[in-house]
Amino acid sequence: MPVEDASEFAAVPDAFQRLWTPHRMVYIQNGEQPHLDDCPFCRAPKLSDEEGLIVARGEHAYALLNLFPYNSGHLLVCPYRHVATYDLATPEEVAEIGSLTQTAMRVLTEVARCEGFNIGMNQGRIAGAGVAGHLHQHIVPRWALDSNFFPIIAKTKALPQLLGEVRAEIQAAWPSGPAR
Repeated sequence: MPVEDASEFAAVPDAFQRLWTPHRMVYIQNGEQPHLDDCPFCRAPKLSDEEGLIVARGEHAYALLNLFPYNSGHLLVCPYRHVATYDLATPEEVAEIGSLTQTAMRVLTEVARCEGFNIGMNQGRIAGAGVAGHLHQHIVPRWALDSNFFPIIAKTKALPQLLGEVRAEIQAAWPSGPAR
């Protein structure tokens, strides 16, 4: 039986752009697609660090990788408590969010050799919060020339590593060692 050339049928050009996200297969394979009303930031700490993409756990807050990163190493810092905005956080939560953010910056600088950061919180859906009900701070590592034509022209972001690989590297470099 002759072998067919896949170029004739496997990649027929069309108008769709493909962004491969193999890390999302766990939701499909394990039937774990969260309900729309479920809070991913309340759910993550109940999972293993690997499944929840958690890199560090504190007493009042924790740090995890963003499932939909802007750049490789994009972290989020969240309080465990389901609270919507910064002004509702306790002084202990605010202090630990700040401490975890500082540590994340040091670790990302070491591991990813980033040259800067975008750090911020979107408070409320109208301000752009994807998960408006649970406070979370973004820590986005940046490099010179990390913006190119892909996101602008092709509406596609290229990420060089799988989330699990990035999580393992960051967690291994975290000063307190592996998260609990």
